[in-house]
Amino acid sequence: MNRYSNRLIELNLSGIGLWLGLLLVVAAAGSLGLGWLLNWIAALLLLVVLGPVVAVLGLIWWAKRKLVEAPCPVCGFGMTGFEGMDCNCLQCGEPLAVRDRQFQRRTPPGTVDVAVVEVSPGGTNQLSSGLGDRGS
Repeated sequence: MNRYSNRLIELNLSGIGLWLGLLLVVAAAGSLGLGWLLNWIAALLLLVVLGPVVAVLGLIWWAKRKLVEAPCPVCGFGMTGFEGMDCNCLQCGEPLAVRDRQFQRRTPPGTVDVAVVEVSPGGTNQLSSGLGDRGS
C-alpha cells in the first residue's frame, strides 16, 4: 500500500476556520442583544480604513491650492513654493516671498526700489525696470 495515499484526501482549512469562527462569534453576539457592540466595531473599522484615505485626499487638495510654480523675478529660474512662504532663489540667492501666485522680491523695511535710467552719449535715455528686465 502507498504510504502517501492519505495525503490525497487532506484539505487545508486553516483560513476557513478563522472566518467561520468569526461568523459564529458575530451571530452569537447578535442573538444575545449585542448588536450595538457590533455596530461600534464596524464603525471603528470603517474609520480606521477610510480615515487615512480622506486625510491623503485632503492633503493633495490643499497642496494643489497652495503650491505655486513661477519664475524668479530676478534671474528667471523656475521655482516652486507654497503661498505665503518666504524663501531664497536657488539660482541667484535673492530673498523671495510668494504672494498672489507668483514670486516677488522681499525687500527689507526702509529699502526703496527705484527704476534705473541709463544715459547714453547719443542723447536718448532709456528706462530700465531693474534687475528682472531681460530686454523684453
